[in-house]
Amino acid sequence: MVEIFITETNNNSLQKSQITKGVWIDVTAPEPHETDLLVEHTGVKREFLFHPLDLDEQARIDQEGDQILIIVDIPYSESDQDFYTVPLGIIIVRDEFIITVCSVQSPVIEDFKREKVKGFFTYKKTRFVFQLFQQISSYYLKYLRMINRKREQIESILHQSMKNEEIFNLLDLEKSLVYFTTSLKANELLMEKMLRLKILNMYEEDKDVLEDAIIENKQAIEMAHIYSNILSGMMDAFASIISNNLNIVMKFLTSVTLVLSIPTMVASFFGMNVSIPMQNYPHAFLMTIILSLLLSVLLAIYFRKKDLF
Repeated sequence: MVEIFITETNNNSLQKSQITKGVWIDVTAPEPHETDLLVEHTGVKREFLFHPLDLDEQARIDQEGDQILIIVDIPYSESDQDFYTVPLGIIIVRDEFIITVCSVQSPVIEDFKREKVKGFFTYKKTRFVFQLFQQISSYYLKYLRMINRKREQIESILHQSMKNEEIFNLLDLEKSLVYFTTSLKANELLMEKMLRLKILNMYEEDKDVLEDAIIENKQAIEMAHIYSNILSGMMDAFASIISNNLNIVMKFLTSVTLVLSIPTMVASFFGMNVSIPMQNYPHAFLMTIILSLLLSVLLAIYFRKKDLF
């Protein structure tokens, strides 16, 4: 899917447009014919359009002639359980067009389309790139808070759980944190390189936006490290708790089995086909039942005092 936007100079509103100077072209999982049209009408290098669609592509910056390709990792989530990262390509062509390429429809890009980002203009390409960085860092922080809330929910369940399902859910969250940490570090190196080498022409305001994005990215890295350490400790602790809960249940079942074995044992003695006490006593059955119950109650009281119940 290809969408083209331009900021109207008279009211600074974002409008859909045709390909012309100063437009922003958003490309999401493009079809081959869409790629061909983009190459024909913008002159963008075909490989620049393909690189961001590779999910294994690393954050980097590449320049060939008058075209610049910036690949940055963005957070993505399809549910409140699965979090991962995908590459986002930002292409500047001859200082005329800016193209964003991604394999998924990202909420980061959607915020720009809905004009939720203040001070966004399609013709201010350097500012747009740095605003994208800042928005990406904000979403990392948002998703990290969601991961932490999910962890707290699982923690409350694990206090009483004896299943492995919650441990597997924690493993999924820990895997997501590994993805986030790796991508955040790569993004940090990319942004610091752009700030140091000044690959894009920037004004002082643009530099401030980039520095803010770097700060938020560092906060996200620290947060990811903290949550990862908490998760690692939780998994070790709750693995022991689940094992302990199982031991408690086994202890309880063993105690119940012993208590219930008393009536069985008494009935076995009095059911022998030999001479037994009270065999001619008219209330012998009732006495046997009372004896069984009494012994069971005494054993239960003993187990209770020993905290075996």
